[in-house]
Amino acid sequence: MLELNFNPFPVIETDRLLLRRVTNDDANAVFELRSNPESMKFIPRPLLKNTEEALELIAEIDSKIETNIGINWAITLKDNPKLLGIIGYYRTQPENYRSEIGYILLPEFHGKGIVSEALNRLIKYGFEDLKLHSIEAIIDPENFASEKVLQKCGFIKEAHFKESDYYGGRFRDKVIYSLLEK
Repeated sequence: MLELNFNPFPVIETDRLLLRRVTNDDANAVFELRSNPESMKFIPRPLLKNTEEALELIAEIDSKIETNIGINWAITLKDNPKLLGIIGYYRTQPENYRSEIGYILLPEFHGKGIVSEALNRLIKYGFEDLKLHSIEAIIDPENFASEKVLQKCGFIKEAHFKESDYYGGRFRDKVIYSLLEK
C-alpha cells in the first residue's frame, strides 16, 4: 500500500514558479482567492467570508499535511512571495495508488500557463516521489479552461456523471479526467 510522507515539506521549483507551503501569512491572499466568485465559479465550496475563515482553511491544509493525508502548495512566482493560487493532492486512495489533483488561481493570472506549469511539475512529483499509479482531476463540464489545461498535460476524459452532485440548490454534472503512470 502507498505510504505518503510530506515531512519535510517538499518545496518545488519550476521555470517561473515556486510551489511552497501555505502559511498563516497567506491568510489575506487565501481569503482573496476563496472569496472571489470568479475564481470559485466551478468549485462547489462556500465563499470565504473573512480572514478568520481563511486561517481555518490554512489550519485544515496543515492538518492534512501533518497526518500525510493530502498536500497543498501555494503557487507563487519566483520573484514574488504572494500566493496566486493553490494546487494539491486531495482524496488520496493509498490502496489504489491514486490521488485527485485540484487547483485554483486568481482570475488575473488565468491564461498565462501558470496552472499547466505547476500541474506538469506535480504530475512528475506524483508519479516519481509519491509513487502514484494514477492521478485524477474532477471538473465542472462548463470549466473549459480547466479542461484545456488537463488535456494539455496529457489527461484523458474518463467519465461524465450527469447531475451527480447537489450543491448550491441544484444538481451538477461532473467530469473525471485521469492520467496513468507511463
